[in-house]
Amino acid sequence: MTYKALQSGLRSLQLEIFGAFHTAPEDNAPSGTKTLLLLGPYEPGFWPHFTASPEYLDGAADPLDRWSKRIITPWANSQNASAIFPSDGPSFAPFIQWAKNSGRAWGSPVGLLVHDVAGLFVSYRAAVALHVQIDLPNTGQNPCITCSKPCLTACPVNALTGEYDVARCKSHLNTPTGKACMETGCLVRTACPAGHSYGRLPQQSAFHMAAFNPDDPTPDPDTPR
Repeated sequence: MTYKALQSGLRSLQLEIFGAFHTAPEDNAPSGTKTLLLLGPYEPGFWPHFTASPEYLDGAADPLDRWSKRIITPWANSQNASAIFPSDGPSFAPFIQWAKNSGRAWGSPVGLLVHDVAGLFVSYRAAVALHVQIDLPNTGQNPCITCSKPCLTACPVNALTGEYDVARCKSHLNTPTGKACMETGCLVRTACPAGHSYGRLPQQSAFHMAAFNPDDPTPDPDTPR
């Protein structure tokens, strides 16, 4: 079992290793875990792959969570490993801390996690707990260090300056001027230069925005929630 072999298998499923680290007792990983992998969408191509799935097409709730569990659980089992999902709980696994432990994600100037490749588009579909310690590649570099930080001025209502003001954010999203965020993704996330080469499509961002703000008064009827 090698990192490259695991990565190759996951990419065939349109998934990518967004980070990995050797665990310690204080990391609250499942008992027996030696290496923890964090998985995210492999771009380009994730969105067309997912939207062709039965979970997206069946009209039932939580299509992406259901797809993730159907795809990742058997893959993890094939590696004699276990899968942990952000939606499992309560209690919920400490994905934010795990992401920071990986050395490939950091707190950004607006408080959201920023990833060395996905930028502010980072999202974790699962963690996989391996019972063996494998060699890992070098960690990434925080993209915010050399960035001009356009994220700080991208939000039209300053909902992400200081503590995230969710109520102010959603209030803006439910207005005509908030449609830009709803239809193409949060303007703060899209402003992040680190994510510009990642390949995430606006349709995927719109899907996540619809899940975040289901009270949008003018939803796209073709977007499953």
